[in-house]
Amino acid sequence: LGLSGPPGAGKSTFIECFGKMLTERKHKVSVLAVDPSSSTSGGSLLGDKTRMTELSRDMNAYIRPSPTSGTLGGVTRTTNEAILLCEGGGYDVVLVETVGVGQSEFAVADMVDMFILLLPPAGGDELQGIKRGIIEMADLVAINKADGDLVVPARRIQAEYISAMKLLRKRSKVWRPKV
Repeated sequence: LGLSGPPGAGKSTFIECFGKMLTERKHKVSVLAVDPSSSTSGGSLLGDKTRMTELSRDMNAYIRPSPTSGTLGGVTRTTNEAILLCEGGGYDVVLVETVGVGQSEFAVADMVDMFILLLPPAGGDELQGIKRGIIEMADLVAINKADGDLVVPARRIQAEYISAMKLLRKRSKVWRPKV
């Protein structure tokens, strides 16, 4: 599964909860977390693993943060090979967390079975902020943080995305993206 979304959408938190649920069901889970690299130093914080403390201690989970090192598209130059290595190593679920969201942060969509766009319910002008390119590539749009005071905004964003996705060209003859 490939996951992308804007900063603050809760990608790492979602992955940790989902990953723990999968390992409790006896799956072996690999997380490939891609972080942006500094254009000045070339370094990267690689902070995603620190936000997945429970999953990082799970013996049936493997978390590998990697810097983009200038690669565009939200992944690293070797993400596809890393997915194959994880599968070969016995991990039956591989989650790839991209750098974040932008008009072209969807290179992972061609590497995975399902591409998920994770969105917060109250991020502003969502349809303008999340450009058409990434919406067209999404197999699933998940509205995250949809509880408490955010239930109503989450339902509104869901309705907006359902309407918007009806206008897009279909990528598959059998699958219709869900929101």
